[in-house]
Amino acid sequence: MPDELHTVILPSLIHRIGREQAKLIGTIAIEHGCLINRVRRSRNWQAKGSYDNLQALLRTLQHQDSLTNRFVINKLTTLLEKIEPPLTIEQQLAQLLANNPNITLNEMMTITQCNVSQARLARFENETL
Repeated sequence: MPDELHTVILPSLIHRIGREQAKLIGTIAIEHGCLINRVRRSRNWQAKGSYDNLQALLRTLQHQDSLTNRFVINKLTTLLEKIEPPLTIEQQLAQLLANNPNITLNEMMTITQCNVSQARLARFENETL
């Protein structure tokens, strides 16, 4: 779940910000682990990345604060507001234990990709509450 890719649609990107600026934003996106590419043969573009990577890209673009970046900043902000931030492993484990107190350590480790010590600690914290 933490590595889930999200897509931001950027319609008519080249027409709105220009080819050079789009290339610059594309290189910045790659530095942050995102990808900006064209949708098939249309004039529409899209940005793909995980929640954290898209958020880092947004912060960098906001720091540059260029008027040409404003279109991409608005699209990224709109998407990130709709998406819930990913839960930490501890939060995932607490949620699993709240939903099913009889879940085994092995099931918890399989679902959340955590290690044994994290699962045991979560179980201990849940039992002390």
